Amino acid sequence: MYDLIYFLNSSPMLFIACTGFIALLIGSFLNVVILRLPLALKQDWRKECYEYLELLVPSSEQKMLAEKINLLLPRSHCPNCKHTLRCIDNIPVVSYCFLGGVCHFCKEPIPLRYPLIELLTSGLCIIVACRFGVTWQTLAGCILTCVLIVQSGIDQDHKLIPDEVTIPCLWLGIVLSMFNLFADSHSAILGATSGYVSLWTIYWLFFLATKKEGMGYGDFKLLAMLGAWLGWKMLPFIVIFSSALGSIVGLLLLLFTNNTRNSLIPFGPFLAIAGWIALMWGPDINYWYLNYMGISQ
Repeated sequence: MYDLIYFLNSSPMLFIACTGFIALLIGSFLNVVILRLPLALKQDWRKECYEYLELLVPSSEQKMLAEKINLLLPRSHCPNCKHTLRCIDNIPVVSYCFLGGVCHFCKEPIPLRYPLIELLTSGLCIIVACRFGVTWQTLAGCILTCVLIVQSGIDQDHKLIPDEVTIPCLWLGIVLSMFNLFADSHSAILGATSGYVSLWTIYWLFFLATKKEGMGYGDFKLLAMLGAWLGWKMLPFIVIFSSALGSIVGLLLLLFTNNTRNSLIPFGPFLAIAGWIALMWGPDINYWYLNYMGISQ
């Protein structure tokens, strides 16, 4: 192990290249998680509802509910023609370019989001590797990066941030705080608690004032997760930056699309972007801001 670490330290370009390549493969798997996890959860929820209400499953839904859906089954297939994809069709980015962006069987376009998520995962993990070097922080940072990509993708598609992703990652952040990777245990526990409570409070104040829901409970848990990883000191930046970014994007959508003031815009991706920036440069941003304001740390 020590020989490998020494070798990678002495060959930084090889380390970055390996990180980018592995992250590209992981990005392909993240596409599967973003696509299938919500489908599997909704299938389980429907089954539980029928069982709880003691209702017979309608014949129109029996086949759908009987189908096994998880991260491994069914095998990857074209959503249009249902053909099972060949191994050569599943090579990250390369397959998309080789096939010209269309299905090998039915020639229907393949969504551009698949190679983009693969490239995004690889690019962000490379930045993490450049920032932290050959350290445990790089491994942990890449894990958090992948989780944030999954949460953002699912929230964008379904207005949902699954607890099945958020809660284990929150606990992982608490465990990592014992080794002081990004925050100490005191700061992490306080960050998880105050992260949840702060958005919960904003939610209810907004609801009492407008009788509308401004965000979902998944957003509370996502901020709690980021607090567990990065500590409570990063929360003000995450909340302010994500709110500002969300407001700008919302205004642009209002001006240049068919969105209205009542259109739902997921807040999770903005929290994820702010959280990732805080992971990378949060302490530097806080230090700059406090010095700019003339506040000693």
